Amino acid sequence: MHYLYTSLKVLAVLALAALAAGCAGDLKEKENLAAAAGFKVITPTKPEQAALLKSLPANQVTQVKQDGKVYYVLPDLANNQAWVGGPKQYQSYQQLRLARQISNDNLEAAAMNQQASMNWGAWGGWGGWGPGPGWY
Repeated sequence: MHYLYTSLKVLAVLALAALAAGCAGDLKEKENLAAAAGFKVITPTKPEQAALLKSLPANQVTQVKQDGKVYYVLPDLANNQAWVGGPKQYQSYQQLRLARQISNDNLEAAAMNQQASMNWGAWGGWGGWGPGPGWY
């Protein structure tokens, strides 16, 4: 019974890790990271701005040069707006993305280690501890 309970816990942790990894590519997750990095929401007010917004690749940050300045833009076409930041905000955004990825990787590794450690007694372990014939 204990083994079943522990197995269910590991499966839950793995499911959460997979969900977290899947959500990392989601637009909402990217918007949250952009907001945390200092990006600002801009709504196009001119036809040229709206056309530029629609021309950008969906769901990704794109570098845009305008009036000699560099901007980084994450379009949100569904809401006709964009998250816009400069080089400093983009650097923060990249650092937050990396930290999120490392966190997800660590969570996944911890779940795999926990699952591996639960099977220890199934093959006898060291010196016959647990079920099975053991090594001695």
